[in-house]
Amino acid sequence: MSVNHFDHGWLGISGRTFVVTGAGSGIGNAIAGALISAGASVAMLDRNTQGCEALLSGVDSATRALVLECDIGNEDSVVQCVAAVEEAFGSIDGLVNCAGMLRAASIKDVKLDEWEAVLRTNLTGYMLCSRSFARLMAARGGAMVHIASVAAHHPQTHSGAYSASKAGISLLSRQIAVEYGEQGVRSNVICPGMIRTALSEPFYQHPGIKERREAMTASRRIGVPDDIANAAVFLLSPRASYINGAEFSVDGGMEAMLMDLIPRPGFTAA
Repeated sequence: MSVNHFDHGWLGISGRTFVVTGAGSGIGNAIAGALISAGASVAMLDRNTQGCEALLSGVDSATRALVLECDIGNEDSVVQCVAAVEEAFGSIDGLVNCAGMLRAASIKDVKLDEWEAVLRTNLTGYMLCSRSFARLMAARGGAMVHIASVAAHHPQTHSGAYSASKAGISLLSRQIAVEYGEQGVRSNVICPGMIRTALSEPFYQHPGIKERREAMTASRRIGVPDDIANAAVFLLSPRASYINGAEFSVDGGMEAMLMDLIPRPGFTAA
């Protein structure tokens, strides 16, 4: 996983402290790495602690970092992690909700326990972490970034509760922005488009899939985790101090392509 190298002075991230859930792999791992690169202290939460430890093996040993095993859908697990973060760092400056899961199934076939498992992690888990870690921001405010998906805007069929959970994140974030705004806490959402991670890698092993997917984006490329990390670090920084209750699609212009994907003989390029 590559680590971005930000202008520490411009961002104002150096010396601040953040919590990142789902930091063991993919987008969460890239966000944690980018924050560390920018000079921040980071608490990395995941059920996959090995991925978190692997990231730390490649950074300065003086970096203030904490790795905690956490099931964000379990309130007791979250409460224990909050206590550990408070003991290690005192207060924090921001939270990134990135942990997530997907269970493939159509609406007519999805089992209730699998539907509820996805909602418990992707939505209830975000709520539990947000309200629990907000307490550690109360003294000086802070910022939250919640990773949703463009599937929040369009039904991703045969994916069980995934789209519904991601759509819920968007409204949850706005509710947090309104309820916690007067305490100086900001809350914003990033909706990634097609990002190439270990989870989606099997798709690209099929001939022609990469090219077909690239053609569906205005930028004509598939995103990488650092593309989301760049946006997240900015939203966490003081440079985004007046951005609150907002939602950003970071998808290479995929959603802008809808009308261009409709065949229009005589208008659409071959």
